[in-house]
Amino acid sequence: MPVIEVDGLVKTYGETRAVDGVSFEVQEGEIYGIVGPNGAGKTTIVESVEGLRHPDAGSIRVLGLDPIADRYEITERLGVQLQESRLQDKIRVNEVLDLYASFYRNPADWRDLLDRLGLGSKVTARYADLSGGQKQRLAVALALIGSPEVAILDELTTGLDPQARRDTWETIEEIRRTGVTVVLVTHFMEEADRLCDRIMVIDHGRIAATDTPAGLIQRIGSEQRMRFRPSEPLDDALLTGLPDVTAVTHDGAQTIVTGSGNVVHSVTSLLAQRHVIAQDLRIEQASLEDAYLALTADELVETGSEVR
Repeated sequence: MPVIEVDGLVKTYGETRAVDGVSFEVQEGEIYGIVGPNGAGKTTIVESVEGLRHPDAGSIRVLGLDPIADRYEITERLGVQLQESRLQDKIRVNEVLDLYASFYRNPADWRDLLDRLGLGSKVTARYADLSGGQKQRLAVALALIGSPEVAILDELTTGLDPQARRDTWETIEEIRRTGVTVVLVTHFMEEADRLCDRIMVIDHGRIAATDTPAGLIQRIGSEQRMRFRPSEPLDDALLTGLPDVTAVTHDGAQTIVTGSGNVVHSVTSLLAQRHVIAQDLRIEQASLEDAYLALTADELVETGSEVR
């Protein structure tokens, strides 16, 4: 059974249709990603699911409940990390966790939660003294303090350095291992590719595609690119004559060969026969970012009203 069911969701702001008939389901135990350009409607969708916004049309069920009509029960079972949140600089970690725990009937043991999130040594630290990554992990702790069945995390790693981002990814994977279903809104395709079981691509308030990361990549084909600097001059005609090569271009001293099938084997065999060394060789395949860009090729047009 799906834990989140959205059917025909519509939300407008003035003359701007921020969300235009969006329908999707999130299954129990999965990490479900929502990606899209700025202003595509991602945050409006998740805030409607959270009960923070009233849809103009459509229906939403979370754990079988209506986020508006059953708001009190939803808050006991749904954990939320908002896109933008901030605590008072002088409040201590243990103080804010005690405060949030008091909001729930059956809160989690926040000391255990801090240990799992790598914040055990920061119990008495002030919020202002935490690093960016530690603040994000504290935000996750606050989202989980009520022992939720579903957690919605909106732009969790924006602004983090690479190490803090990867630490946070491990945190999300740990959350899923405890049985929590996760909805993850993100701009980072590497993040979505690593974490998400399925991804919904939103563009101009509509669903452009929903699939697994691998499925989205397959939609744009299986071409490969080889980039290298040949140690000796090489006639392009030799490369274009290979059956798996579709194009040969140049970027300064680099030769770029595009193809499919056994293109890598074909090109390397040719180079070996000609005693040419492929210096600085890189082999590139289609990525989730390539698929995302193909699906959201048109730039979002500003309408004068901010869409989130």
